[in-house]
Amino acid sequence: MAQALSEVALPPSELIVQPPNGRTLVNFATNFHTDTDTFTRTITLLGHQVDLRITPATYDWRFGDGHTTSTTTPGAAYPDLQVTHDYVTAGTVTPAVDTTYTADFRVNGGAWRPVPGTVTIPGATVPLEVVEATPTLVGYR
Repeated sequence: MAQALSEVALPPSELIVQPPNGRTLVNFATNFHTDTDTFTRTITLLGHQVDLRITPATYDWRFGDGHTTSTTTPGAAYPDLQVTHDYVTAGTVTPAVDTTYTADFRVNGGAWRPVPGTVTIPGATVPLEVVEATPTLVGYR
């Protein structure tokens, strides 16, 4: 069954970065999350209908500056900051999130059983410009 799971087209997780628009600040808690959720696929194997219930088990966050972290949750949108990273230097980085899936299967509507092993799907990188904020006096009263 593990071989069958490895042949199912599993989706990469889409990385969402906050603040949006591809820019963040040095020494600012940049927020990361994804919306990957449990899903099902049905395949035919040796003439039998096999249902797969596929669940994200871990998320490996690559921040693009050499730092990484791993979580069992997909992070969350602002203001519920669960996966953040502070960049210490300005420049362009390419963060990504890789998702490791586990699965259960059932044959012809029977009982669910675990599929041995996992499958990791690498996520696409997202360009992110890290800039330094510069205070500017624009007037006074």
